[in-house]
Amino acid sequence: MENNIERPNIIVILADDMGFSDLGCTGAEIATPNLDNMAENGILFTNFYNSSRCCPSRASLLTGLYQHRAGVGHMVGNLGYLEYQGFLRKDCLTIAEALQHTGYNTIMTGKWHVGDAPEHWPNQRGFQDFYGIPAGGGLYFYPSKFLDRPIYKNEKQIFPDEKNFYSTDAFTSEAIEFIKKSVEEDKPFFAYIAHIAPHYPLQALPQDIQKYKGKYDEGYEAIRNKRFEKQVKMGLFDRETKLSDASFPPWETMNDQHIEARKMEVYAAQVDRLDQNIGVLVNALKKLKILDNTIICFLSDNGACAEEVNRSPGEELGTANSFVAYGEQWAKVSNTPYRLYKSRAHEGGIITPMIIQWPKGIAKTGHIDRTPVHIIDIMPTFLELAGTDISKIIDGNDLLMPDGSSFADLLSGKPLKRPENYYWEHQGNQAIRVNDLKLVKKHAEDWELYDLKNDPTELNDLVNQRPSQKDSLEILWSNWASEYGVRNWPVKKNIVPQ
Repeated sequence: MENNIERPNIIVILADDMGFSDLGCTGAEIATPNLDNMAENGILFTNFYNSSRCCPSRASLLTGLYQHRAGVGHMVGNLGYLEYQGFLRKDCLTIAEALQHTGYNTIMTGKWHVGDAPEHWPNQRGFQDFYGIPAGGGLYFYPSKFLDRPIYKNEKQIFPDEKNFYSTDAFTSEAIEFIKKSVEEDKPFFAYIAHIAPHYPLQALPQDIQKYKGKYDEGYEAIRNKRFEKQVKMGLFDRETKLSDASFPPWETMNDQHIEARKMEVYAAQVDRLDQNIGVLVNALKKLKILDNTIICFLSDNGACAEEVNRSPGEELGTANSFVAYGEQWAKVSNTPYRLYKSRAHEGGIITPMIIQWPKGIAKTGHIDRTPVHIIDIMPTFLELAGTDISKIIDGNDLLMPDGSSFADLLSGKPLKRPENYYWEHQGNQAIRVNDLKLVKKHAEDWELYDLKNDPTELNDLVNQRPSQKDSLEILWSNWASEYGVRNWPVKKNIVPQ
């Protein structure tokens, strides 16, 4: 895509563990007016793929590489192999490093989680300004009584005001301050805002929770059905599309209805507060008179999380004293209409909405784009839009070229002319998508084959009807896995003598 305007500012906003249907514009009853407005004034991508879990997705987003090639084949633990070292490889280039090389200021706030040691932190990987948590998430109120999550600003630990701190607000306000500095310097900027929300623990501000009181008293299945009806009405899915199978315990027979409903009230409040902060950010860009030429990209690192977690029995849900997840049943609702969850390679784990707004650069706004794109494509796309030729940076430096490819043509209303081959592996869950065919399996189970064009919710397994297609896709996946250093799960730690 030829870029004939001044170099754009770029903001990437990453949600954590947010399912496909958790936004108003993708079916939810949760109030997300700011993200809905972004979709109306930009493009809603409904076939956007991630790498199925937090660390792998972050590694792919930052480098344009499949996570194994970037060094984060699992999580941040070092398993003794280059592909599973738990931090970004030295010979891969981050999007921040590339953009800084070509004159951008580079900013990050939020959760890093692709390298715990200080030498692997954001300031060492191309970000000039960083505020947030180098380790994992889990921190809403400060400090956490459950997790050790120090907060750093440019490598110096800071201690925020405990009474007024809420991480979603803090990540946004600090990003705005960094952006103001960049505007004062009259330089384009790249800002990566990696939120913790709505990942567990369920902790939200009381005024946000109050907005959803009684909203989920109907139970899991009723809310899921309403979301799907709304999705069909909005044109996200054809009327012929079938809702994926999901068995729920009968709501009317449950003794803990009020607790289960409360979980979703708090979760909705976390998403709501995230949306409020996007509104704060957009208003700040308007005041700075830079909104028109700022690309804002919103996405999630994976589908909804089905883990059952309660580290604080008896404590009031939603407060800083509670550490609870909303569990498998609400995860099914969040991922409406798809199957399974975070960490799996079925659609519920790897497909989440992406929204891109860019007033000066998007030809046709307010439409749904169903083209399959992957998180490895983010870096090549934004480098192209920024006028950054990565080949010139890599040339002679023995660095890895991204695996992804640009989808910038979609922003100018042109179709993509490239193969649609994507691969997944996490904890033995595996998949390959080639055009509309997808081969997928859960760890230690058999392969399943789906025609996603006619069966997006993976209900009609064609593996026995099309054995030759199954075999050819399996060969492609195996060749990719061999080339990229994917190891059988569980990975046996390689202990190298010192």
